[in-house]
Amino acid sequence: MVDVGKKRVNPLKELWQNKFLYLLALPAIVYTFIFSYLTLPYIVIAFEKFNYKTGIMSPFVGLKNFEYFFKSSWAWTVTRNTLVINILFLVVGTVCAVVLAIVLNEVKAKKFLKVSQSMMLFPYFISWVIVSYMLQGILGTDTGLVNNMIVANGGSRIPFYSTPSYWYPILLILNIWKNTGYNTIVYLAAITGIDEGLYEAAYIDGATRFKRIIYITLPLLTPTICILTLMSVGRIFYGDFGMLYAIIRDNSSLMPIAEVIDTYVYRTFKNTGDPSLSMAIGLYQSIVGFILVFTANWIVRRKFPEGALF
Repeated sequence: MVDVGKKRVNPLKELWQNKFLYLLALPAIVYTFIFSYLTLPYIVIAFEKFNYKTGIMSPFVGLKNFEYFFKSSWAWTVTRNTLVINILFLVVGTVCAVVLAIVLNEVKAKKFLKVSQSMMLFPYFISWVIVSYMLQGILGTDTGLVNNMIVANGGSRIPFYSTPSYWYPILLILNIWKNTGYNTIVYLAAITGIDEGLYEAAYIDGATRFKRIIYITLPLLTPTICILTLMSVGRIFYGDFGMLYAIIRDNSSLMPIAEVIDTYVYRTFKNTGDPSLSMAIGLYQSIVGFILVFTANWIVRRKFPEGALF
């Protein structure tokens, strides 16, 4: 029996009453069970010298695979890049999504709102491979639009694809352009759920639109921001593989600032053919992500309990 408030609910009865909802969730449950739980025993590969004939019964080598990674010159580089890029994406992306949601909520023209929302959602569904070719057409050294405009105005071409210093801003702009419209949906839904009576009372008391946003919208939106941020913190040690590999590819000039743990794991396996090394790096990535999300949740629970995940 399960307690729900003061009522005791029979799990089987609950399952039967909401059978269609659970059926709808079944594919996600099965997917999670197969790829997140049935695969857990294979973590042992990180501590073995993997042999394809013996599988997970390969010779045990302890922490040698981790030693290989941490003694390499790339360990600090990929860790730093992963954290810097994801923190930039998280902080700036959250601010942009919240601001955009507030602005859209203040728009009263329904037709304009529908058109603008559709336009902002469209980039999210464009493949990063397509985006990479679009970016090549804009920033390419010989034929790129930006360089052609610079040359037309008497300047010299900028080799974007061999100059690392340009790429943190470029990657940040691409992430905001592609994901902000989609991320805005949740915040906009939370704002529309706020009681209109609060705004009406504030208006009667003489509060301006800006003050209503500051003293009503933002405080009531804070729990949603905290929860979504905590969920993102759990992924802060995971780079956007699709984005970075499609855009950077095997460009060695940009790897010092754009090579993240995910792309490094892929390249390690591609170059060495040894899944043990890749598994060790991936396990390190998972453990640090696990620690980060629990630490962040602990901090939020102490300072702002309403925004904690658990």
